[in-house]
Amino acid sequence: MKTTPDVIAFSRRTGLVLLVASFFSAAGFLWPFFYVGQNLPQTQLFFWCAVAFSFVVVVLQVSSQQLDAKSVALLGVLSALIAALRPLGAGAVGIEPMWFVLILSARVFGPSFGFLLGMISMFVSALLTGGIGPWLGYQVFAAAWIGLLAGSLPKRTRGHMEILMLMCFSIFASGFFGILMDLQFWPWALGSNTQLSYLPNGDLSENLSRFLTFHFATAIAWDLPRAIFTCTLIALTGGAVLSALRRTHTRAAFMAPVVFNEHVK
Repeated sequence: MKTTPDVIAFSRRTGLVLLVASFFSAAGFLWPFFYVGQNLPQTQLFFWCAVAFSFVVVVLQVSSQQLDAKSVALLGVLSALIAALRPLGAGAVGIEPMWFVLILSARVFGPSFGFLLGMISMFVSALLTGGIGPWLGYQVFAAAWIGLLAGSLPKRTRGHMEILMLMCFSIFASGFFGILMDLQFWPWALGSNTQLSYLPNGDLSENLSRFLTFHFATAIAWDLPRAIFTCTLIALTGGAVLSALRRTHTRAAFMAPVVFNEHVK
């Protein structure tokens, strides 16, 4: 079955930069299980480094002519749409309509596009809603990773099996986002005197057990509604949205060379 090429080519150089950025951001999420010291670190340093590396991705794509004007325009339109959808779920536990657009867009346009789309849309959403704070770096990379993974799903799967695959992925992505968001505030959330508190210099197994208990105690209120809502949106609208996005991909002819025909009188 013929598949459409990615809007942004996933080159070896791009993959290396994304790997380095993901390494720094992963360190910002996972430090509680490996950190040695009494004072909690300033984890935003990891995310500023990761943001810098991710910005390099855009520069590399533009300089190598792998990101043309139409790709930038599409990235801007979809980022604005996702940023506008996110506040619709504000105040409702896990009801966030932005995720199904991110997942379906990354599915059609590829992993590099999905990574940038998740990152930019989450940042723009924070600007619109005043949600700028220490948590923003975590949210940006959680969304970027979800876009990257959605764009990396098998391309040849189509029809009902594709919708089923995306529904299963949306359930995974909802839980994945919940875990990452819990990681970003768990060390500070409960103080130091509870059975679920983070233990500085504690054993890996002990802190992991405490975190998992803390996460699943709160996951039902957020992750489960998010998974059900996103999965339902994909089931009801996934086919139509995918068709529209693929038509956009085909008609826009991303990265097609511009040819000027000489007119002879």
